[in-house]
Amino acid sequence: MEPAIRIRQLAFSYPADPFQLRIDSLDIEAGEQLALTGASGCGKTTLANLISGIVHPDSGTIEVLGQAIHRMNDADRRAFRITSVGFVFQQFELLDYLKGRQNLLFPYAIHPALKPDAGIRSRAEELAEALGIEHLMDKHPGAMSQGEQQRLAIARALLPQPRLLIADEPTGNLDPDNAHRIMALLHEQARTSGTTLLTISHDPGILQGFDRSLSLPDLSGEST
Repeated sequence: MEPAIRIRQLAFSYPADPFQLRIDSLDIEAGEQLALTGASGCGKTTLANLISGIVHPDSGTIEVLGQAIHRMNDADRRAFRITSVGFVFQQFELLDYLKGRQNLLFPYAIHPALKPDAGIRSRAEELAEALGIEHLMDKHPGAMSQGEQQRLAIARALLPQPRLLIADEPTGNLDPDNAHRIMALLHEQARTSGTTLLTISHDPGILQGFDRSLSLPDLSGEST
């Protein structure tokens, strides 16, 4: 079976910045649950952005779900990301002027590639309940705690049932009980739908339950 993610000879740098990321080879199997670890600043979020097509490599190849991300233009990468990749961002990317339910359903409102079927609203309510935020659906993000906003962002990423789910520090703003609850939900959702799960964290306490964990510095031919 073809890997969900295949990276070869990847190189990336930011303009006027000493940071460099190099990865010789990385394969993540379809349906695998992988934890990517490493100290803050080592390039974990940059790698997630490369895999999802938010940024483009300087050289090398990135194939995701059978698609050559490195060959796509911006519009194609955006369409691919919104239909096939669920992304839980560190900064949540919620819209302050929308209530919880509207934030949850927002991707369906802005991109024609996502088709809202008859059960999408009921699935949204089920996810909100599973994450313990059903009482927040009529509130704006500004009326929520950091942890509540994070759970809303996770629900939004899970809603389209993506084939690849990338969670960037998904427990960073949560107490231990809620962190355990969130990780259990991510693992369960991935197993149920056959989704490949890539979780990025500097917290070794979340590694239980993953098929495999890798340290980014061990993958990098060179990173600073």
